[in-house]
Amino acid sequence: MRTVLNLNKDWLFVKDTTDITLREGETVSLPHTWNATDGQDGGNDYFRGTCLYVKTLRKADLPAADCYYLELRGANSSADVYVGGEKLAHHDGGYSTWRVDLTDRIADETVIAVTVDNSPNETVYPQMADFTFYGGLYRDVNLIAVNKPHFDLDYFGGSGLKITPTVNGKDANVEVEVFTTPLSAGQSLVYAIYDKEENELQKIESTNTKVNFKLENVHLWHGRKDPYLYCCEVEIVENGQVLDNVCNRFGCRSFKIDPNNGFILNGEEYPLRGVSRHQDRLGIGNALLPEHHAEDIDLILEVGATTIRLAHYQHDQYFYDLCDEKGLVIWAEIPYISKHLPGGRENTVSQMKELITQNYNHASIFVWGLSNEISIGGSDEDLLENHRILNDLVHEMDKTRLTTIAAVSMCKMDDPYLLIPDVVSYNHYFGWYGGDTSMNGPWFDKFHETHPNIPIGISEYGCEALNWHTSDPKQGDYTEEYQAYYHEELIKQLFRRKYIWATHVWNMFDFGADARAEGGENGQNHKGLITMDRKYKKDAFYAYKAWLSDDPFVHLCGKRYIDRVEDVTKVTVYSNQPEVELFVNGESIGKKTAPDHFFYFDVPNVGESTIVAKAGDLTDEGKIRKVAERNMDYVLKEVGAVLNWFDVVEVEGRFSINDKISDIMASKRGKMWFMGVGLKIKKKMDAKKKSEKAGEKKSGGFDVDLKGGNMGGMMEMLGGFSVLRLSSMMGMMGVTFTKEELLKMNKKLNRIKKPKKK
Repeated sequence: MRTVLNLNKDWLFVKDTTDITLREGETVSLPHTWNATDGQDGGNDYFRGTCLYVKTLRKADLPAADCYYLELRGANSSADVYVGGEKLAHHDGGYSTWRVDLTDRIADETVIAVTVDNSPNETVYPQMADFTFYGGLYRDVNLIAVNKPHFDLDYFGGSGLKITPTVNGKDANVEVEVFTTPLSAGQSLVYAIYDKEENELQKIESTNTKVNFKLENVHLWHGRKDPYLYCCEVEIVENGQVLDNVCNRFGCRSFKIDPNNGFILNGEEYPLRGVSRHQDRLGIGNALLPEHHAEDIDLILEVGATTIRLAHYQHDQYFYDLCDEKGLVIWAEIPYISKHLPGGRENTVSQMKELITQNYNHASIFVWGLSNEISIGGSDEDLLENHRILNDLVHEMDKTRLTTIAAVSMCKMDDPYLLIPDVVSYNHYFGWYGGDTSMNGPWFDKFHETHPNIPIGISEYGCEALNWHTSDPKQGDYTEEYQAYYHEELIKQLFRRKYIWATHVWNMFDFGADARAEGGENGQNHKGLITMDRKYKKDAFYAYKAWLSDDPFVHLCGKRYIDRVEDVTKVTVYSNQPEVELFVNGESIGKKTAPDHFFYFDVPNVGESTIVAKAGDLTDEGKIRKVAERNMDYVLKEVGAVLNWFDVVEVEGRFSINDKISDIMASKRGKMWFMGVGLKIKKKMDAKKKSEKAGEKKSGGFDVDLKGGNMGGMMEMLGGFSVLRLSSMMGMMGVTFTKEELLKMNKKLNRIKKPKKK
């Protein structure tokens, strides 16, 4: 029998070295990342380089076996394994499992050295993206001890077991295929199927590596309603002795994605309404423990989601297991993201092979994602060919699931890129980065009309919110109130269009993006419905819970927004109950019904008031307080900003750098002014690229390719930004403006009259 020995404890860690002979450093236990702090604090300066991990194995402590494999479940992003000073293996791709055969290298004392490298290069994805590329051995490392006859441990990190259920009416055919080392005469395979309670249902003994079971009156896996799982175990046996065994759970289900009716599960319409998830946490980075994954699943279940887009890479096997158990429908993808690398094709293929090989048996996975926002710079032939290769590869490896992409707003509806996968989704931020919230629904109607046979979904949408507050929320203000308003509007538009096959909020949790410098807390993307430490659920979380969850609740919004200047203030309540009553200092100010689950009350604001929202026996409570002047603790202050908005001189009836780009562009003089700014930005970006080519250190983050007319699309997308906010965004791309430059821009804008409102 095989033995799996966990090796997480007591590794020597040496930062910033490729010297595998070093033996002075710190002792760490896995999972471990060296970017847990600097990858989340802003500045786009987190350490990206090579670090060393060393561990000594003593043969006396190891189980007796014919073969030994080192299993690494996540080493970001490239790694080399040395044993006794000799290099045994290299691996590119930081999010998948891979193994190294140590059999011939095991000695009385075996010194294993692993160098892990997350530095920039042009061949391994990801290289440009809006998240931190944490370096380290950040998942489990195991030693697998097996007999000479064993299930394959060498093929792309898989288990050696492939289970393919096909539902036919009330029954299911289950094809089971195994991959083993060569078996000898007298050795056979024993296949067994078990139900959820671990009762043996059927058993087949054979020398064939592929068999079929028929499950009559099969119990279907039906999402969150009934996530029923069977188990398949296969043993290699000889003379009644088990030499090796593998087992996997699986679910029997059928599905299709219809361009008019959305997602169909087991013949029933099953709306996919959910979230995206990144795997990191505040102060921990990507080095998560099982309890962190379990908490994330519980929070996603609480909001009522039926689907998760696992962005933008392969996630931990334990998390996929939890998704199987809880009935969540999963979009799994590789990190082919943002910037197409002409030298990266081989890496996209290997990462896709690993993703599918390692996750084929998960009942929760329904679509494989080919790429994310990769066409932001346009779709050239090399990019298109890369996608055709990946699409064909997926269909060759898995004939049961579909392929998809996440296209960015600037990708035109006639782009040939959209015709490659089986289904399509878009990342849209109308109402945050550009346009307004009302544009979302009509855009999808237009796509549906243009491509009536292509299922369309929304793979990202969202806006940022921190602990800033206002009674007059506006696009780009980073307040919790604007985020709540934005998601109210998007829920009403998206959820009522059943042809949208899936909706995925960006994001369930705030996450590390060290290049970001906005919102007043640098180093994070704050579009999450929950803070990065998982301690605070923003109001928008409850907007989704009101629509998606059956668990009765009532939520009073604005609990962090106490001091208010207005005489009558708006109070919002979210609930999935039919009626809400609001009490102010113990007195009812009325009951309301709301088919959209959003209840609005006008509340007199006098002195200090206790507000209680009541729905049946459920209550939620908060306070408001009348103040004469706005509490500036609620007002956005950028950290490390050259200027904050309140430092900017504004002239009545004239523009300033606090105005939105789209408003400025609506004026003829404003448009001319902005064209000049665009040229300055281009010059600065060209200078940045020139310095990078000269050998200056490059870090992860944003970039913009100005070729192919992309600048115009980018400016259109950023129309909802103020000029000041755009300057902050450009800083994340390595293009900075001085205080003097910004004040000069503002002075010029102060001379341009705003058009009269019609």
